[in-house]
Amino acid sequence: MTVRNTLERISDIPRAWALRAPDLNALIDGERRTTFGELWSCIGKARAFLESRGARSGDRVVIVGENCAALIVLLFAVSELGAWPVVVNARLSERELSAICAHCEPRLMFFTHEVSADAQHHGERLGACAIEADGIGTVMACDAAPNVRAESGTTAREVALLIYTSGTTGQPKGVMVTHRGLLHFARVSATSRYLEPGDCAYAVLPMSHIFGIGTLLLATLYGGASLSLSTRFDPADVIEAIESGTISILQGVPTMFTRLVSFLRESGRTISIANLRYLYTGGSLLDLTLKHEVEARFGQPLHHGYGMTEYAGSLAVTRIERPRQDCSAGEIVDGAELRVLDEQRRPVPPGTPGALWVRGPGVMLGYYRAPQATADALDPDGWLDTGDIGRIDADGALFIVGRSKDLIIRSGFNVYPVEVETVINSYTGVKQSAVVGRRTEDSNEEVVAFVELEAGASADLDALKQYVAARLSPYKRPARIVVVPDLPTTTSGKLLRHVLRTMAENDRTAL
Repeated sequence: MTVRNTLERISDIPRAWALRAPDLNALIDGERRTTFGELWSCIGKARAFLESRGARSGDRVVIVGENCAALIVLLFAVSELGAWPVVVNARLSERELSAICAHCEPRLMFFTHEVSADAQHHGERLGACAIEADGIGTVMACDAAPNVRAESGTTAREVALLIYTSGTTGQPKGVMVTHRGLLHFARVSATSRYLEPGDCAYAVLPMSHIFGIGTLLLATLYGGASLSLSTRFDPADVIEAIESGTISILQGVPTMFTRLVSFLRESGRTISIANLRYLYTGGSLLDLTLKHEVEARFGQPLHHGYGMTEYAGSLAVTRIERPRQDCSAGEIVDGAELRVLDEQRRPVPPGTPGALWVRGPGVMLGYYRAPQATADALDPDGWLDTGDIGRIDADGALFIVGRSKDLIIRSGFNVYPVEVETVINSYTGVKQSAVVGRRTEDSNEEVVAFVELEAGASADLDALKQYVAARLSPYKRPARIVVVPDLPTTTSGKLLRHVLRTMAENDRTAL
C-alpha cells in the first residue's frame, strides 16, 4: 500500500498519507512519535511561519542540523512554499559552511541546536538566535537576508532541493535535484524494498546527503512506513533498535556496516534478529569480505545499489527476490537508461569496463550557478556522465569498477583500486583499506595502499605484502602499504581519496 502516483512536489508525500491514514506513525524521535496527520499539520504551520519571516518561492533556505523532526518539518515546509531547502550537515567546518552560503545566498538560515552542539556552534558564530517556531519547535534562526534574488520560472518550479556534493574532489557543487526525479526514485525505492505501513527504517544517515533524503526519508514515507531518527551513528544503539524490534529496515554506507561488524566481533556479541527483514548498503563500493561477514552475522542478504546525487538516488539495486552472492550493484531501475562507453563514447562489448552514462527522470537540472560544469556533465540529449567506470554482465547486473579519476595506470596496465582493496580487506586484522595512485619520477604511477586495522590488531606488513603478492598480478601490487589510525571520510561515510592522494604525494620520505 503506497500513495498514488499523482504527486507533484515532495511535500505531497506526507500530505497524501495525512489524508489517507493520518494516524499512521511517520517519525519516531526518541520517546516522541509523530503521526502523518501531525506531521502534515506541523508542515502547514511551519510554512506560514516561513512566509512571516520573508521566505518566498525560489528562495534558498539553509537548514544546518542533524536528523530530527524539526529538520524534516522545515525541509518539507520550505519545499511546500516553493523555496529550495539546502540541508547542510552540522559537522561541516566553518569554511565549508561559509562557502556553501556564499554560493547559494540563502534568504533564511536555521540551526537544529537542540540535537546538535555543532549546529549551535555554527548558529552562534553567525549571529542566530533561539526562537520558538510554530510547527517546528525551538531552533536557532538568522534574520532574513535582504537583497537576495529569488529564482523564478521553470527553474524555481522544478527544483526540489539544492544538495551540495560531499566534496570528494575538494570542490563541492550545488546539485539542483528535481521534484520529478525524487518522486520517481521514492516510488522505485519503496517498491523495490516492499515498504509498507508497519515498517520502520533506522535513520542515521544525514539528510544533507541524497542517500539520507532519497532512500531514507522520501522512499520510507512514500511507502507509509516510519523513520526511527538518530543524530549520530552508535553501533550499540543500532543493535538495541534491532533486538527490541523497533526497526525492520537497516540501510547505510559500507563504513557503517564495517563498524557494526567490528563492534560485534570485538564485544563477542551475537545479535538476536526481531523484526529486521531488509539490509541495504550504498553510497560507496561494497567489499565482498564485508558482505559475507554481515550476512553471516545477521542471517540475511546484504543488498546493494549504485546511485548519485546528480541522479536523485539509485540507478541500480539488487532485488529482494534475487539476492546476489557477489558485489554487483544490481539491476537497472525502472525508467533509467544506462550506457557503457569507451573514450570515444562508443559502446563497449558486454562485460567490458567503460564510462557510465545515464539518462532518465532522475537526472539533475544542473549544477547551480555553474553552467560550464553543467555542460561538462550533461550532453544535449540528456545523458549524464556519472564519472564512474563500470560494466554490465550478460545477466544485466551492473558492477562498479571505480571512479574514472581513481583509475591507476601502471606501466600501461589499468589498476582498479577496488580489486586491490578487496584482497587487502580479506586479510585477518584489516578493518578497511583504500588504494590510490602516485606519480613516479619516470612519469609512471605506483600503487599506494592505506590500511586501517581492527582494534587490537598488529601490523605485520611483510606478511600482508606476501598475502597480497600471492593474489594479485605484479603491476597491481602496492609499492607502499601505510597503516593509518583512521581512513578519512566525509560526514556521510564516503572515502576522501583526494586526502589520501595528498598524503601519498606529500609524505614520500615517510612512505
